[in-house]
Amino acid sequence: MKNIIDIYKEYKIMPNLAVHQFRVAAVAWQICESFNIDVDKDSIVKACLLHDMGNIIKFNLIQTQALFGLSDLEIQDAIIVQNEFIQKYGKSEHEATVLIGRELGVSSYVLELIDCVDSSNLEILAMKDDFNKKICMYADGRVTPHGVVSINERSREAKERYQNHPNKFDEESRLHFNKNLGRMEQQIFSHSKIKPEDINDESIKNYLEKLQNYSI
Repeated sequence: MKNIIDIYKEYKIMPNLAVHQFRVAAVAWQICESFNIDVDKDSIVKACLLHDMGNIIKFNLIQTQALFGLSDLEIQDAIIVQNEFIQKYGKSEHEATVLIGRELGVSSYVLELIDCVDSSNLEILAMKDDFNKKICMYADGRVTPHGVVSINERSREAKERYQNHPNKFDEESRLHFNKNLGRMEQQIFSHSKIKPEDINDESIKNYLEKLQNYSI
């Protein structure tokens, strides 16, 4: 098993992407601890820590530089890594993420959870009773590049950030996505002793600390 920080270093994960995955895993961990039915916390946390490993493939690095105030040198390094990822894994960031999970030797179930974290799966997951997958998907829907927010705030931020992206949602698709994520939120918190608003940047700090030493 490897420490997650060592894995991020090995795959040259950009700091902003590492922070995003830590936050998503922390949100998921907090939800798991609040649940009154059994869920597979360890598999959920591992999947969330790895759910965007291939995302540099889709990054608009000029936009990323402006968003996080990165130096020209950092962006030059990121361009090299982006090209390496595309050459090795192809042009689909989601498929790359699943391939990396296989390289790391995670269980088939963790791979299944990683694979479910994709916007195209949201409606199907909202109709099923698999709360492990719901938590992974929902946790990702609560985190922007700058922190934990409500699902409505996340939707507004994503609309703005992806407005010039070739794979952006049209407005009808975005509203449909929000509707299903809202359904999922209701389902999740019907089994939780906390409310959605109890999850925020302050509430996940303790989980972020524990995740620094998490093994995959």
